Amino acid sequence: MDGVENKIVVVIPARYQSSRFPGKPLAMINGKPMIQWVYEGVSRVRSISEVYVATDDERIAECVREFHGKAIMTSPAHTSGSDRLAEAAVLLQLQDDDIILNIQGDEPLIQEEMIYDLISTITDKDTHMGTLKERIREEADIQNPNIVKVITDIYDHALYFSRFPIPYNRSGEQYLTYYRHVGVYAYRVHFLKKYTRLPKSYLEAAESLEQLRVLENGYKICVKETKCSSIGVDTMEQLKAVENLMNR
Repeated sequence: MDGVENKIVVVIPARYQSSRFPGKPLAMINGKPMIQWVYEGVSRVRSISEVYVATDDERIAECVREFHGKAIMTSPAHTSGSDRLAEAAVLLQLQDDDIILNIQGDEPLIQEEMIYDLISTITDKDTHMGTLKERIREEADIQNPNIVKVITDIYDHALYFSRFPIPYNRSGEQYLTYYRHVGVYAYRVHFLKKYTRLPKSYLEAAESLEQLRVLENGYKICVKETKCSSIGVDTMEQLKAVENLMNR
């Protein structure tokens, strides 16, 4: 496949401040900080060249160094993970056609197969950005605005992301399938830099979803369905749920 000769680098954006869970990357799960579970999970993927944690907090950087990981310090002014990722790409002197993966630091159950799925969205050099979706199986999740939904065209390109249930089931059909957007991204470095320089868009502001800036400016996002499941940790309750799953 085209593009496999390029370097693939994972950057895990991690910040200490969080309105719902301050210090989240350092929260302990079965004796390890959460950021270490994520770092070690993605490091097992053979096709990845390097893994870094990008942070603006020395406490997180020190934690990463303690488990012999690589940390880079980025500006505290960033308002999104993609902005932090773009700065990291510059600091790491990545080439324009290199691939950079944005894996969230609150996904301690991230699976290798999910990373391979993500890489597969961007192996074609004509594709500049990719992400994942997962089938929603619980009715409550369809209605939950904290679970972002995505719809795609027949070529697996994103049509729209929304906190609202899409497509709207006007006639109450039972056959409709809904997909959760899995918030991991793959970028060509040159596109990441271009994307983060674009002004915040109307739809992005309305839904509070930064990936809509890409669609609103006429660019495509390749979306692959993954069969893997992961749990993002935003609260102490979710942290306990993850720990219980690991123990089982």
